[in-house]
Amino acid sequence: MTLTFTRRALCAAALAAAALAGAPASAGQMLDKVHFLIPGGAGGGWDGTARGVGEALTAAGIAGNASFENMSGGGGGKAMTYLIDNARSNYDTLMINSTPMIIRGLNGEVSQTFRDLTNVAGVVGDYAAFVVGKDSPIEDFPSFIARYKENPNSFAVGGGSVPGGMDHLVVSLVLQAAGLDPLAVKYIPYDTGGPAMAALLSGEIQALSTGISEAIEMEKAGEVRIIGITAAERMADYPALPTFAEQGAPMEFINWRGFFAAPGLPEEKLAAFREALSAMMATPEWEAVRARNGWVNIHNDGPAFTAFLEKQEAEMKALMVGLGFL
Repeated sequence: MTLTFTRRALCAAALAAAALAGAPASAGQMLDKVHFLIPGGAGGGWDGTARGVGEALTAAGIAGNASFENMSGGGGGKAMTYLIDNARSNYDTLMINSTPMIIRGLNGEVSQTFRDLTNVAGVVGDYAAFVVGKDSPIEDFPSFIARYKENPNSFAVGGGSVPGGMDHLVVSLVLQAAGLDPLAVKYIPYDTGGPAMAALLSGEIQALSTGISEAIEMEKAGEVRIIGITAAERMADYPALPTFAEQGAPMEFINWRGFFAAPGLPEEKLAAFREALSAMMATPEWEAVRARNGWVNIHNDGPAFTAFLEKQEAEMKALMVGLGFL
């Protein structure tokens, strides 16, 4: 099963945005400072992406200073409400968000949507992965299925999102592609990717649904094993990681991540944010961050970013209804 908001669609959106925006601005400091608002705790995908972008912006000399603030709560809703209610004092703030913003708006977990914010730019895509502990008897996706079938009631898969959220949705998509009931798995939610990974390492869950970037360093260190990723083909950055498609579950899914600003942001500030992110994407400092995390570049901004969000919202709604999440 290949969804229309996969890497191919994201790349198409990025190309369209590039055509609209023209060539990126030349290198040099474009922002005196930028403050990143992260709607979840440390160790998750939002946290890693915001800090990686801040690292690249400052290392490349595009931003003079970058600061970071984690604000967990309400499935990202607390940070969104804060940014909206305190808009005028947060014109130097970029809030990271991703596909869960769309999902949580559809299922009613948060009352705000991207329409209540200033849409700045999409930056990266992150494939999802199933992860097991280093000593787990599960060696690959076929053995994951075998263990699950042995005793579905005691086989738990965790994720850093609520039931019906993105990590749960990915589990259902993979099981559906493998010919199993997409809603039968025992799913245990955690606040963010960090606590979910801790639950895996402690043996509380048998497997974890998460983003590649949240697991790759621990996989390199030998702490966990990645048994499947949601890319259609193996990644050039990490060719040893097997896809679900090659293990009997033909599907593809990628989670976009991008930035939003306060409503009413002055046009000149919005333009500076977009030009800075566009220039960053062409730097070696960014390429080092991107490759380290296994991200896919999907830069798009302006009308193309808003159009992409609207399109994904409609597609996600149809998908979630079909799977029984709505």
